[in-house]
Amino acid sequence: MNASNSFSNSILIAMPMMNDPFFHHAVIYLCEHQPEGAVGLIINHPMQFAISMIFEQLNIQPIKVQLSQTPLLFGGPIQPERGFVIHKQMGVWQSSLNLRKDVIITTSNDIIRAIARDEGPKDMLVTLGFTGWGASQLEEEIKNDAWLVCPFKSELLYEVPFEKRWKYAGSLLGVDMDQLSSTGGTA
Repeated sequence: MNASNSFSNSILIAMPMMNDPFFHHAVIYLCEHQPEGAVGLIINHPMQFAISMIFEQLNIQPIKVQLSQTPLLFGGPIQPERGFVIHKQMGVWQSSLNLRKDVIITTSNDIIRAIARDEGPKDMLVTLGFTGWGASQLEEEIKNDAWLVCPFKSELLYEVPFEKRWKYAGSLLGVDMDQLSSTGGTA
């Protein structure tokens, strides 16, 4: 696989027939896609917890109450205790990976402390866990119509409300997700 056939920095859209509760109507930012496998973060499944849960675990007191209300997203079923902050603005964080000019992923606690001080990135998502595929697994799932692949659009991460991301991502491909069948088949 070379860069031209990699889906890195793309968006995966779960097809309506996806029955796995982890991935039902999921929109996934695909962070990495190589011959050895792929890694992504679900960007539209808010959890019942807010970032206040992480503040409490780290014994951090935010300077503003509204900072504690930032929703946490379920990033995927792998290592659900591991946090990822997806953001635009570069900072001086201990562990950041710049994936594109408008997507940086930080995994160190210093960014959480900065968020609590209202010094963190303004455009951001906080996810717990990630998704992963083994060698050729994602390609097979795409071939079997489990996923649509959409070019990355920054607004999907930072502007579109969580509950609208699945339909919005489909619309970027000219697809009305409500018109797709929830059962699959072949002709």
